[in-house]
Amino acid sequence: MGNEALQMSLPLVLLTILTFSAPSATASASDRSYNVGDHVPLFVNKVGPLNNPSETYQYYDLPFCCPDPVIQKKESIGEVLNGDRLANTLYQLNFRQDKNGERLCQKKLKVAEVAKFRDAIVNDFYFQMYYDDLPVWGFIGKVEDESWTISDKGTKYYLFKHVLFDVLYNGNQIIEIRAFSDPNHVVDITEDVDIDVEFTYSVNWNATSTQFQNRMDRYSKASLLPVHLKIHWFSFINSIVIIVLLMGLLTLLIMRRLKNDLRKCSNDEEEDKEVGWKYIHGDVFRYPSNMPLFCAVLGVGTQLLIMVCILFFLAFFGVLYPYNRGALFTSLVFICTLTSIVAGYTAAAFHTQFSVIGWERSVLLTAILYLGPLFVISSILNTVAISYGATAAIPFGTLLAILLIYAFLAIPLLALGGVIGYCLRSEFQAPCATKQFPREIQRLAWYRRTHCQMFIGGLLPFSAIALQLHHLYASMWGYKIYTLPGILFLTFIILIIMTSILTVGLTYIQLSVEDHEWWWRSVLSGGSTAIFMFAYSIYFYARSNMTGFMQLSFFIGYNACICYAFFLMLGAISFRVSLIFVRHIYGAVKSE
Repeated sequence: MGNEALQMSLPLVLLTILTFSAPSATASASDRSYNVGDHVPLFVNKVGPLNNPSETYQYYDLPFCCPDPVIQKKESIGEVLNGDRLANTLYQLNFRQDKNGERLCQKKLKVAEVAKFRDAIVNDFYFQMYYDDLPVWGFIGKVEDESWTISDKGTKYYLFKHVLFDVLYNGNQIIEIRAFSDPNHVVDITEDVDIDVEFTYSVNWNATSTQFQNRMDRYSKASLLPVHLKIHWFSFINSIVIIVLLMGLLTLLIMRRLKNDLRKCSNDEEEDKEVGWKYIHGDVFRYPSNMPLFCAVLGVGTQLLIMVCILFFLAFFGVLYPYNRGALFTSLVFICTLTSIVAGYTAAAFHTQFSVIGWERSVLLTAILYLGPLFVISSILNTVAISYGATAAIPFGTLLAILLIYAFLAIPLLALGGVIGYCLRSEFQAPCATKQFPREIQRLAWYRRTHCQMFIGGLLPFSAIALQLHHLYASMWGYKIYTLPGILFLTFIILIIMTSILTVGLTYIQLSVEDHEWWWRSVLSGGSTAIFMFAYSIYFYARSNMTGFMQLSFFIGYNACICYAFFLMLGAISFRVSLIFVRHIYGAVKSE
C-alpha cells in the first residue's frame, strides 16, 4: 500500500509544482501599455516555403533591408527548439502613428540576390514577424503566368516591395496586427540582371473594442469557422456513439463469458471445472523474460502518461495556446526532467517486487529507452538541418544546455526515484502461488499469435481516434490551429478505455488457450495502436503538399518519436489493466 500511495501522490506533487511555477498564459496588461509615439519594436523571425513547415530559414538569409548591426533577440530553450530566430529590423512602428509610403531602404539587388528572391517566390515563401508578441505573416512575391496573353510573355516573377501594416488598438494597448503585400507595388525579377529596388511600408492604426485579454482569440478562431466547427463536432459525436456501442458490445461479451467460467469453477462437480485459464494458475504470475527491459517500459510509459496529463492540464489553464512562442517545447523539456523521478520509481518499485538484485539495470534502461532513440534521431535531423542552413538546426549552446539539464537534473531525479522505489519495495501480490517449472505452451493457431493480437488490439483503438489524429497532424505539420483541447482530451480518454478493454479481452482469450506468457503480449497489443498511427502519418504525408528531403526526414523522424512514445505509454497502461484483470479472476477462483 505504501508504494501505491507514493506512486499516486508523485503526480499530484508535480502538478502542484508546475501549477505555481508555470508562466502566465498571456502577457500582463500593464507590461503592454504604451503612450502615443512610443517605439514598439517589430522583430523579424523567419522565412520558408508554405508547404514545408519544418524548412524555415532566418529572415535575413534573403537579401532584405537589414539594420547594421543585426541583433538577435535572446530566446528561451523552447523558442530555439521551435525554430524561432527573432532579430531587429529597420521598420519603425510607433504606437498610434500612421505612416504612408515610408522608405525602408534603397537597395541594389545583384544577380545572385535576384536569383535568391526568385527561387523563394517559386517555392511560395512567406515571412513571419512579431509585433508586441503578436505574430504577423506575409508573402514575399507572386508568380503570374502570362503565356495565355497575346504578347505571350511566359511566366513572370514579381517581388513585393511595399508592405502595409494594419494595426488595431484599444486605449493604450495593441490588440491585433496584419501585414498586406501591395500587388500594385512590385518589381519584376524574372531576368537575371541587377535591379535597383526601393522598399517601402505604410502603417494604419485603427481603434477596436476588443479587450486585451481577448486579443489571442483571433488566432484561436482562425481555422474554426462555424461550418467547419459544426462538421468537427458532428464527426466527433458520431465517433463517440460508434465507440460507446463497440465498447459496450465487447464488455458484454467478455463479462458474459467470464461469468460462465467462474460459475463452472464454483460448481462442486469435478468435471465442470475444466476451464482452460484455471489450469495455468501456477504459471500466470511468473515474471516475464528480460525483466529489466520490461520494468523500463513500465517506468517510461508511466512517465509519458503523466507528461501528457500535465500538458492537458496546462492547456486547460491557458498556459499553452496558439503562437505562444516555444511554450510547448519549454514545457516538454522541464516536465520530462521533473517526471524522471516517477520513471525511476516505477521501474525500481516493480523490479524489486520480484528481486532485490538488478533493479539498478532497470533504472539505467529507463534512462535510455526513450531518450536514447530520441537523441539519435534528433542528432541525425539536426545534421540535415545544418546542411540546409535551416532554423530547425539546434545551436551548440542550446544543445549543451539540454544535455546539462539531463545530466545534472534528470539523471539525479531518475536515480532518486529508483532509490525510493527500492527502499519502499514490497512483495508482488499474487492470489496464486507460482510453480517451480513453467508449464509447456501448446502450438497456437495463427490467429491466436502475437502479430494477430497486435493487429486487432491496434486497429480498433486507431479507428476511434483517426478523425482527431488527422486534425492533430494538420495542426502539427500544417497551418491549421487546433484549439479544442477538451475534444482532444476526451479522445485521449476514449483511446485509453478502448485500449484497456481490448487488451483485457485479448489477454482473456490468450489465457483461455492455456498460454500463460501474457505479460509482454499485453504490452505489445496495447502499444500496437502507435504502429497504425505511424502508418497513417505516412498516408498523411503522401496526401499533403510537403516536398524535399529535409521536410520528409523531419516528418518521418519526429513522427516516429511521437508514435514510439505512444507505444510505450499505451503498452504500460495495457499491462496495468491486464494485471488488475488477471488478479481479479484468479482471486475470484481462489475465494470460491
